[in-house]
Amino acid sequence: MQLDTSSPTHSDATRQGPDYQARRRRLAESLRERGLDAILITHLPNLRYLSGFSGSNAHLLVLADGSAAITTDGRYTTQIAQEVPDLAATIVRDGSATLIDKAKEAVSAGSVRIGVEDSHLSMAAFSALTSHVNGAELVAAGRLVEDLRLIKDADEINALRTVAAVANRAWATLLSEHAIKAGVTEREVAARLEYLMRIEGGERTSFDTIVASGPNSAKPHHGAEGRVLEQGDLVTVDFGAHLNGYNSDMTRTVVVGQADGFAAEIYDVVLRAQLAGIDAATVGTELTRVDAACRDIIAEAGYGEYFVHSTGHGVGLDVHEAPSAAQNGQGTLVENMTLTIEPGIYVPGRGGVRIEDTLLITADGPVLITDGDKNLLLV
Repeated sequence: MQLDTSSPTHSDATRQGPDYQARRRRLAESLRERGLDAILITHLPNLRYLSGFSGSNAHLLVLADGSAAITTDGRYTTQIAQEVPDLAATIVRDGSATLIDKAKEAVSAGSVRIGVEDSHLSMAAFSALTSHVNGAELVAAGRLVEDLRLIKDADEINALRTVAAVANRAWATLLSEHAIKAGVTEREVAARLEYLMRIEGGERTSFDTIVASGPNSAKPHHGAEGRVLEQGDLVTVDFGAHLNGYNSDMTRTVVVGQADGFAAEIYDVVLRAQLAGIDAATVGTELTRVDAACRDIIAEAGYGEYFVHSTGHGVGLDVHEAPSAAQNGQGTLVENMTLTIEPGIYVPGRGGVRIEDTLLITADGPVLITDGDKNLLLV
């Protein structure tokens, strides 16, 4: 049974941009392969990927024939009509009821095996669904939509290039202003960079900006605190912009004033590791080999124990998404995947270095969509 996707409140104008119907058809194929009649989409990035809706509360039902319907609350009556003109939208007063409504709608459409996004659904929501959906089986669907999102289409690649350029320009401006210097705090540097990303067109940051100085640079996810930058500090800045649903991710490490021997040494090791990782990130390469390309150089230099995280991850609607270049990473790189390459060395009590770029995997080799000088900058 096909859902009614018409709506008198929606414009019939031809949609420009991503082909959401094609994405839903691909999902429908996956549903049929899994023996599922429908799937309830609750993870907002997945929902946006399949419909274009950017609000904070909605649930999407997709049937195995490719038809779909969406539910949200009254705050988004106008927005959903503008963003999702090709789907029937149900507006409810009680936002908590939308998921149950969608499940009942699936049953009424003849679905007996309904997939749920178990990685994103709370136990409370699952229990509520179970108690209200009679005659149907709720099935853990795993990461069906995330698997579709692994390969970026042309619209996504354009969006990723655009948002990366926002952060690139902001970083270049921050350096030209000499905003990273002795006497300012980590928070001040982070605030200025975040402001510049807004000025350059970003809607918000893609994650909390990291400005880790001096001994704090030995903490991979330090944040940005009130510590005052001092001469000789290593300063790691990890930042990203968010625009039109998509994210950027980039890290640079600089030195305030002059670099001592330790700082220069570990910077050189990390840079060589990062460049090796970029060179390894080609179509058909196993993700574990990309990780090893970085990790082996750091280990050979005697700092293996201080590289404490994976080499990289995908970037898209989520700032951290598949694939994963790690020691236990699975799979190989495919054309039009994204991947960060971000090795690091973190020596407690002394300092650390991380250098990160986001790559687009192409048939002709990896293409960097982040930029900025990676030679050791003395600011």
